[in-house]
Amino acid sequence: MTATKPMGPAFPPPERILVIDDHSLVRDGLRSVLEACFPGCTIHEGGTIAEAKEVLAANYDIDLVLLDLNLPEVTRLSGLVELRQGFPGTPIVMVSGAMERATIRDALAAGAAGFIPKSLKRNDIVAALQSVMAGELYVPEVLDQDDDASREDAAIRERIDTLTPQQRVVLGHLVAGRLNKQIAYELDVSMTTVKAHVSAILQKLNVFSRTQAVILANRIGFSG
Repeated sequence: MTATKPMGPAFPPPERILVIDDHSLVRDGLRSVLEACFPGCTIHEGGTIAEAKEVLAANYDIDLVLLDLNLPEVTRLSGLVELRQGFPGTPIVMVSGAMERATIRDALAAGAAGFIPKSLKRNDIVAALQSVMAGELYVPEVLDQDDDASREDAAIRERIDTLTPQQRVVLGHLVAGRLNKQIAYELDVSMTTVKAHVSAILQKLNVFSRTQAVILANRIGFSG
């Protein structure tokens, strides 16, 4: 998933937006951004899920909802779930100061049309809302980075899985910081055998040194 860029004027801007946040200063800040970037847009406000439901029930033409993640009366994503069930046709974008990847993923899985960090710059907020209005999913770049890291970790695990049982044991000793002489003693094998195992480990992991092999193993929590 990628944090998308502004799409240009190929789609109409939002005309009615509902901002739900229990902090008036945050609402004022978002209102300022929205009014500056979407002239003529009607901004509705509320501080609770009950108020959100009241506004949505009275205004079925709301184009977009900006919903604070941490409202006092809700438990985690329960507010999002409740609004999605009651008003499934209205896009809801979560707004939060928190950036936990698991929370972002859970919000998207629960039906959020996007996840906007409160620390995002004005232009990036506009880009995010434009993406959502264009029918796209907006996620912060941190999630892309997490996906890239997950793919890299998976590739490392695949390489380690190619090791023989004995090579895995030797790699475990390398991770523990043991020298070839110590490994040979522990496994009751010759130094030549240990060196052959280390050489094979480096080749299979596609690295050039014991240190690099240990770094890869530590990255995925391998201990032998």
